[in-house]
Amino acid sequence: MTTSKQDFIQFVKTHTKELFAYTFSKVQQKEVAEDLVQEMFLSAYQSYDSFQGKSSVKTWLFSILKRKIADHYRLRYKNSNEVSSGIIGDFFDENHRWRPEHRPKEWPDEKDLLDDPEFSKSLSECFKNLPEKWSSAIRLKYLEEHDADGICNQLEISKSNFWQIIHRAKLSLRNCLELKWFK
Repeated sequence: MTTSKQDFIQFVKTHTKELFAYTFSKVQQKEVAEDLVQEMFLSAYQSYDSFQGKSSVKTWLFSILKRKIADHYRLRYKNSNEVSSGIIGDFFDENHRWRPEHRPKEWPDEKDLLDDPEFSKSLSECFKNLPEKWSSAIRLKYLEEHDADGICNQLEISKSNFWQIIHRAKLSLRNCLELKWFK
């Protein structure tokens, strides 16, 4: 399929806003989202001749973008050198029991919590405090809705390591939210 420069400019004008909004919801950083959308358009332009039209252009662009986002998290995970083993020790004592100050508290039942902009801001701040590899695993699992096998393949980790990372990240997120939101 051949396209003119004008056709491609129209694709960019038509789809940029929606592609950026989707990407920003996944990475929570404006500059990163902008870069990923630009990389996606560059890849799309370079491979447009191989686009067979079996799906809409929008669907095709989103599939490229999703791969770019997954690659972004995979690269962040691989480049992460943060030491995280000490963090888990903050929650439990030497007998593997909850430390009293970190014991989970009861959270109120709030049906529309994710619709609350203040809660979303607190959650985003808590995500930024996670080590890179934890954030990558959590985002792929719960925001991108990838299955464990796929995430393990993407991040090149074992399944037991994946579940350990998920457990630690959820503990850390819960602790952070209790401090920032559920005081």
